Amino acid sequence: MFNRTKPAAMDNQRPVYRDPNDLKGQVAVISGSTSGIGLALARAVAARGGDVVLNGLGDPAEIERTRAELEASCGVKVRYHAANMLRGEEVADMVAYGKHELGRVDILVNNAGIQHVESVEKFPADQWEKIIAINLSSTFYATRAAIPIMKAQGRGRIVNIASAHGLVASPFKSAYVAAKHGVIGFTKTVALELAQDGITCNAICPGFVETPLVQAQIADQARLNNVSKEVALKDIILEAQPTKRFVTTDELTGIFLYLVSDLGASATGASFSIDGGWTAR
Repeated sequence: MFNRTKPAAMDNQRPVYRDPNDLKGQVAVISGSTSGIGLALARAVAARGGDVVLNGLGDPAEIERTRAELEASCGVKVRYHAANMLRGEEVADMVAYGKHELGRVDILVNNAGIQHVESVEKFPADQWEKIIAINLSSTFYATRAAIPIMKAQGRGRIVNIASAHGLVASPFKSAYVAAKHGVIGFTKTVALELAQDGITCNAICPGFVETPLVQAQIADQARLNNVSKEVALKDIILEAQPTKRFVTTDELTGIFLYLVSDLGASATGASFSIDGGWTAR
């Protein structure tokens, strides 16, 4: 016979649902975030309640307008640090500034990058040094500074913006390709070292995103190949992407938010391709 006895009354309190994309109380330090991909990620953090330290180049008045607008529209704290990514001590100070000003550092995004397009035999040595320093070495200095802070908090998210060129190569981009391959190797090492500390480290590998950096490359490729900018865009820049369109910053933001959330806790040491099929070839 079935037992028809009514079960004891259950507790009326329902579990509190926490949106995994809620970043209230968290602080993100994002290099190269006054424009392009970095600014898009900063907006995504602020829109979800997180405080942000911006960094990057540009007109000081425009940077201040961006900072103030972001702070006012999202109701969060937004600071700016003018660290020169060529100088390791300034990069480390940027991270320390985030902790000092905003109380913690939960998210570190190593995004700053530059490009120079030229054949290896003609590649200027000073450009090689700058690209390695800004695209690779700054990632080391920022990460090294953030690790003790994150360890003390028991949690942290490090996201390195690499590139499809961290996985495959293209001609005339030797320094950039070398640096981005280095970023992916560095990402794996950091992930292994911090695997039991509640800190993840991952790389996002975009294809071509329409940013000021890519706009400059269109002109460079047109010059090197003696073609128009329109032809350079269609037949050189986007030739590698089967979708034949730019990756959008919104598409990058989606994977970024996953990686910095609790849902991304087991994703570490990975490289996430957002490249329109480029590296599927």
